[in-house]
Amino acid sequence: MTDSTDSIDSAVRAPRPLLHMDGIRKTFGPVVALDGVDLTVGRNEVHGLLGGNGAGKTTLMNVLYGLYRPDAGTVTLDGAEVVIRDPRDAIAHGIGMVHQNFLQVDTYSVTENIVLGTDLPSWPAINLRGEAERIAELSTRFGLTVDPGATVADLSVGLRQRVEILKALYRGAKVLVLDEPTTNLTPQEVDSLFGSLRAIVDEGMSVVFITHKIRETMAVCDTLTVMRDGRRVGTVARRATTPTELAGLMVGDDAMVSRVTEVVTAGMVAPVAREGAPSTYAVSDAPERVVVSGVVARNDQGVAATHDVSLSVRGGEVLGIAGVAGNGQVELAEALSGVRPMVSGAVSLDGKDLAGAPTATWLDGGVAYVPEDRHRDGILPSESIVENLVLGAQRGRRFRSGPFLDWRRARQHAEASIKAFSIKAPSASTPAAQLSGGNIQRIILARAFSHEPGFLILHNPTRGLDIPSTQFVYDRTREAAANGSAVLLISEDLDELTNLCDRILVVYSGRIVGERRRGEYDQYEIGHLMAGLEESA
Repeated sequence: MTDSTDSIDSAVRAPRPLLHMDGIRKTFGPVVALDGVDLTVGRNEVHGLLGGNGAGKTTLMNVLYGLYRPDAGTVTLDGAEVVIRDPRDAIAHGIGMVHQNFLQVDTYSVTENIVLGTDLPSWPAINLRGEAERIAELSTRFGLTVDPGATVADLSVGLRQRVEILKALYRGAKVLVLDEPTTNLTPQEVDSLFGSLRAIVDEGMSVVFITHKIRETMAVCDTLTVMRDGRRVGTVARRATTPTELAGLMVGDDAMVSRVTEVVTAGMVAPVAREGAPSTYAVSDAPERVVVSGVVARNDQGVAATHDVSLSVRGGEVLGIAGVAGNGQVELAEALSGVRPMVSGAVSLDGKDLAGAPTATWLDGGVAYVPEDRHRDGILPSESIVENLVLGAQRGRRFRSGPFLDWRRARQHAEASIKAFSIKAPSASTPAAQLSGGNIQRIILARAFSHEPGFLILHNPTRGLDIPSTQFVYDRTREAAANGSAVLLISEDLDELTNLCDRILVVYSGRIVGERRRGEYDQYEIGHLMAGLEESA
């Protein structure tokens, strides 16, 4: 396998493409985000833009949509070169983009959100009846069912995404860009989205589908462009490639691909037993290390986000929590790690009650937490790797000499962790803010595992990581369980949960609404529960 795919590229480019971006360069200070990138999107195709975190996928599309001005390069649309200075220019040229974070007014209706910013006459009074009818027709035509009169605040994440797609179609998009569109969707919603994309391209439009998930590109895309480190490394027809070949292009190291097969094939094959760990049946006989009873925790607005949550985790077990984002996962993770106070309930580890105790007591008791937002909650950006690795344990005996922190011992620990967790950094004194997201995550994992946790809580631990870093997290998670830790994995990635977990609990509106064990996993059944639908009798 090589990075050269010119023969396939030539076939992809004929006949005249709908969109061509040539030599796009974009820098942010000394950082080269895009280094002469070419992208060709054919007519009537779903074009996958695939790459790991930091590959430049979203930056390239932000240039196309006018959110960034390129330092060099041209954009040709339908045979004519165009200049795109801002999103209004992009929309005028028939380019629409749906971002991961939706730009919506919660108190407005679906119709009001879709027409917002257009040139509809508003004097003497705006009449949206005709627009609502047009939106309903688009909704039916493309399989994007949503009530034009519904208030956006009342809609699920999947329906909100449909509103954004309809907004682009309403404005006459010829090229529709979707940035990681399956995040926070149930499997049923993903299937529905893929069906809508086929309907869209069948009517003469093209879709650029940004993702880091190889399985998704193989399921829906006609053509795939792979990016790595701000460069295009290949464009291939989906029918002429394999997941392993795509992984090689993404990673750039054939030897590494053999070590990350599990991530590459996520969702394509049945999960295998955890090597070196107890079987599911052995885990079921292990003693309960963590017992959680009736936990109620409030969100930052003071509203109850979890309701009477009870669960237990055995030593050697990986217990998963599945659910669409915003159903109380953050509050639950923080309550079970001692970071957020509980309104009521109990949490015990190895028989010791921790509810109401200071966070330091939870840490000393063997609880370790890897938060969802590593930049906001996981590190001190301006502090060194040494300081970040001892964070939380600075008052314990391990790193103290009398009343003072033993910096020599702390540095030795940091240097050992850098080696064990393959943290790429100039030295242990490097500020955490200077490291990549994947290396920051490795610091947080090293800190958590160095406590030899009895109870390890992981919240979306692989979000935004590249393939090797994701495999690294999987390996360390299994290692912790094999060493007897009780592991709670909270994730919005069902492939991740079904690969790693012995059991999965599903949360909806802060309540546990179902449970599945390894051997019983059906992603569509789990998705049914994630959508708040009751289990069938």
